[in-house]
Amino acid sequence: MPEQLVFAMEVTLNGLMAGVLYALVALGFVLIYKASGIFNYAQGVLALFAAMTLVGIMQGQVPFSHLINAVFGGHITHFGWNVPGAVAIALTVAVMVLLAWLVQVLVMKHLVGQEPIILFMATIGLAYFLEGVADLMWGSEIKTLDVGLPQGINLWIDETTFNIFGYGFFIDNLDIVATVIAALLVAGLVAFSQYTKQGRAMRAVADDHQAALSVGISLNFIWVLVWSVAGFVALVAGIVWGTKSGVQFSLSLIALKALPVLMLGGFTSIPGAIVGGLIIGVGEKLFEFAVGPLVGGATENWFAYVLALLFLVFRPQGLFGEKIIERV
Repeated sequence: MPEQLVFAMEVTLNGLMAGVLYALVALGFVLIYKASGIFNYAQGVLALFAAMTLVGIMQGQVPFSHLINAVFGGHITHFGWNVPGAVAIALTVAVMVLLAWLVQVLVMKHLVGQEPIILFMATIGLAYFLEGVADLMWGSEIKTLDVGLPQGINLWIDETTFNIFGYGFFIDNLDIVATVIAALLVAGLVAFSQYTKQGRAMRAVADDHQAALSVGISLNFIWVLVWSVAGFVALVAGIVWGTKSGVQFSLSLIALKALPVLMLGGFTSIPGAIVGGLIIGVGEKLFEFAVGPLVGGATENWFAYVLALLFLVFRPQGLFGEKIIERV
């Protein structure tokens, strides 16, 4: 019995760590939704694009080298030098800001005042476009990402000196670092959203594009800003997930796990994304631990979506979402 209790504690703690990773992805969705009122389907691909760009810069890879060689018959793949991690991250942030500006100029600028479904369909097209561009730029092979984050198992409670019922349990060092990063990121985003002029302008734009324009708020600036911040959040998520499981095209699918997180926390709440992520992370781990052996396992694949479905039935706005009442 004590061994089972300690194991359950280990599962819970690792679930909290996994929930932080889910929340990192969900944050990008929340930021875009707060500024434009749409669900950004491309957020997962933004994380993939950011991670692939970071790896490519660090390795000194020539962008579009496969395409260039195919057209001109060359064999150029790399510049011949590697870029330090900190410099590569700064350059990747610059790339994501440039991407945000291009999204605004080429896509969002022409969709002001359109129905939310039109904006949503635009993000679907953007997602597949970016995925194709990332493939052309950096290649489709699986890449290893190492920016110096600690990895491996950490004996959090030493069995010989500190123990619970004589048992110790383990935590991945990367999960600990990811938790600290997510906490700092959330604190910064909450402060930005609540206490800055730009944050209040973001909420005004989300409520009504035309009304925001009428009071002098620049949609161009706000959308470039919010896509830049979402790109930075995607970069952080891409670094953590890429370090954990490698940079590959399946990385874009983490957006699917962010969906139930948003349904639980609410599409307009930054703290809700964190709470929803923690609930999903802990819930799926404990459910797999307690119920998985009874039903043949693999409950982590569907638990989050069933829980999200229950929330849609009984509390569709989520735990922290705003309940909108329309009067006619």
